[in-house]
Amino acid sequence: MIGSMTPPRPTLIADAAIALIAERGLRGLTHRAVDEEAGLPAGSTSNLARTRAALLDLALTRIVERETGGHPLMAGGPPPDACPRNLLSQGVAELLYEALTTGRSLTLARLELALEATRRPELRAGYDRLGARFTDTAAVLLAQSGSADPVADARRLIRWCDGLLFNGAAGSGHWHVPTPEELRGEVARYLAALLDRGLLDRA
Repeated sequence: MIGSMTPPRPTLIADAAIALIAERGLRGLTHRAVDEEAGLPAGSTSNLARTRAALLDLALTRIVERETGGHPLMAGGPPPDACPRNLLSQGVAELLYEALTTGRSLTLARLELALEATRRPELRAGYDRLGARFTDTAAVLLAQSGSADPVADARRLIRWCDGLLFNGAAGSGHWHVPTPEELRGEVARYLAALLDRGLLDRA
């Protein structure tokens, strides 16, 4: 029974890699260190991800899986009786708060990988492909909320979220984690600026 609850080896290795990246940076990420962090026999990580590029891709894929898994915002659109604008505002605030609190190690690891992606084209491709899920979901909800240009507004929203996450996780605002109420207010104001601007442009 206990054994059946143990995560699969690829999950253990990916989670160990994420923990190491968040704690030590990419310089501390080695196949041997991941084996030790995961409590696995030597050589386990290299058998699964033979190259450093494969290990980085494994970690990045797992970060996105953990950040989005099971969240209603990423489930493919709002329920029929939900207000898309409210769903987007609430969902973005929840994702941001989690990323700055219980998911802070994921955020730090993702920031490290984003910088590494500027030097590794293969990682850049994977980072952009996986990140497109957030933009695509935001564009759908923004369109349903009345955005005049949902794709452009989705890119603007993602840029704003990335800035807030960097500021709160590693930048000058790291000392103050916004409360859920503060984040809901900030997200609602930003969405209002996007959507109301579109209404004014069409007036």
